[in-house]
Amino acid sequence: FCTPCLQECLKPKKPVCGVCRSTLSPGSRALDLEKQIETTETTCNGCHKKMYLSKMRSHAASCSKYQNYIMEGVKAVTKEPLHNTRNFPNRFTFPCPYCSEKNFDQEGLVEHCKTLHSMDAKQVVCPICASMPWGDPNYRSANFMEHLQRRHRFSYDTFVDYDADEDDMMAQVLMRSLRDK
Repeated sequence: FCTPCLQECLKPKKPVCGVCRSTLSPGSRALDLEKQIETTETTCNGCHKKMYLSKMRSHAASCSKYQNYIMEGVKAVTKEPLHNTRNFPNRFTFPCPYCSEKNFDQEGLVEHCKTLHSMDAKQVVCPICASMPWGDPNYRSANFMEHLQRRHRFSYDTFVDYDADEDDMMAQVLMRSLRDK
């Protein structure tokens, strides 16, 4: 993970896992994973030197051929920003689908619905999902409260580039994670 994404997950208020977003609790180290990292051999994509995964991060920081390899990859996936004047949906504030209140941020909408509408069984359209490129503005959730609890524990804006396709985003994440110290 890149530092900003990891910092977002580790906010003191509620640290969460970077993958599943479940709450983190103090626990034991993943010794099996540490052992696997210590014993798995890899090759530097820059200078082709063999080493264990545990040594790769420090090697990558000092290998100029590896730095060049990474920069070539970054140049290959970086796109020019779009300059057209299309209409962008509002992905920052949302109306409550049950009542007339408006301008909730995502966390505010979740709290509002939990507090005032937790027993409302009416099927409604999720305004957060409807604003997303993949969202269906006509889909009515059978259990909106459960949907909010499961799907909207974190803000998509922290993790999504709405203009990049999935393959480009994955390549950028991998490139940045290798550069991050």
